[in-house]
Amino acid sequence: MARTQYNQATIVLKRPRITEKATFMTGNKYPVFTFEIPFLANKLDVKRAILAKYNVKPIKVNIIVMPRKKVMVRRTSGMTAGVKKALVFMPIGTNIDFI
Repeated sequence: MARTQYNQATIVLKRPRITEKATFMTGNKYPVFTFEIPFLANKLDVKRAILAKYNVKPIKVNIIVMPRKKVMVRRTSGMTAGVKKALVFMPIGTNIDFI
């Protein structure tokens, strides 16, 4: 079974993760932007999508897989959704508007 090639930036970059920690990391010397990505996407796919969508070549990309977790609500057990995140390190002075 061959791995699917992601060519469109809208498929690879699902949405930016705008949290307190992610917002703090954009103010560093090398700004770091966080995106949710599909589970089959890899670092090269993310680099190409950032270059195509924002016209900026990232310095590096780190990928984090956050697993599903068990939760209990009253007497019902369930699972939270797992997510795959990409931390994209940009050159000095780069700023991306998400709005």
